[in-house]
Amino acid sequence: MSVGGIEAFHSIFRPLLFASTFVDTPNPYHHPAGDRAGQVVLEQVEDILRGSGETYCAIIAEPLIQAAGGMLTHPPGFLASLRRLTRQYGLLLIADEVATGFARTGKLFACNHEQVCPDLMCLGKGLTGGYLPVAATLATEAVFEAFGGEVSEGRTFYHGHTYTGNALGCAAGTACIDLIFETGLLEALGRKVETIRARLTELRGHPNVGDIRQCGMMVGIELVADRDKREAFGSDKHVGQAVCKHARKHDIIIRPLGDVVVLMPAPAMDNKTLERLMTGVIATIREFFE
Repeated sequence: MSVGGIEAFHSIFRPLLFASTFVDTPNPYHHPAGDRAGQVVLEQVEDILRGSGETYCAIIAEPLIQAAGGMLTHPPGFLASLRRLTRQYGLLLIADEVATGFARTGKLFACNHEQVCPDLMCLGKGLTGGYLPVAATLATEAVFEAFGGEVSEGRTFYHGHTYTGNALGCAAGTACIDLIFETGLLEALGRKVETIRARLTELRGHPNVGDIRQCGMMVGIELVADRDKREAFGSDKHVGQAVCKHARKHDIIIRPLGDVVVLMPAPAMDNKTLERLMTGVIATIREFFE
């Protein structure tokens, strides 16, 4: 919770949390620096780390795209550059792949796109395909070995809860991982990602679509009152919610994050169903703003 940045969720617990430092999101649409957002944020990170001594132990980030933050995509190379900074200043890199992992971004893990190996990786959701609530934390051998030794050294990582290693959950996770490789899911993703990208072009230029952000199978369509002025709707209007309700007329269920319409079709979705989803979303947005 201490590294979560959503005040509505975390403010009430603030007195219990340890100190952490936040930097801007490098999304070009929302950052004042625009296309230079990635470089500006990297400079911001380095300015914080420079001369900080041992104040910081790690950097945590959702690689390539911040999901619950509004489907905010990061510029290419940002993650790899962040990895270089953590190595330069002796910090751990923690990749939160709970939302992005298991084929959501077009590869098995988002980190694979930039050949980044984090020190810790957080997994969940797609780990079991959503059938059972299972999460896992992966660690490099170096991190793992830090907790090994003689009992007298007291290096054990004393952390766990009642359902750790739940056998049924682990079986579901193992079966899901087997299916990813046995069905050729990863090889089939390219066509699906391109289908989504091609269909989304039909909304570009729409006066109420401010930005379309895609990272593999993950999409955020930001709805605005005025595209040219980047003028948002008032938060009291609940436009995103209304648009998603309208989508039910096309027999599809989608969700909003504020006024960002979120699309996260299952990577295993067949091409015909994916086309039907995209047709319904495009028709929904066009009809709603007529």
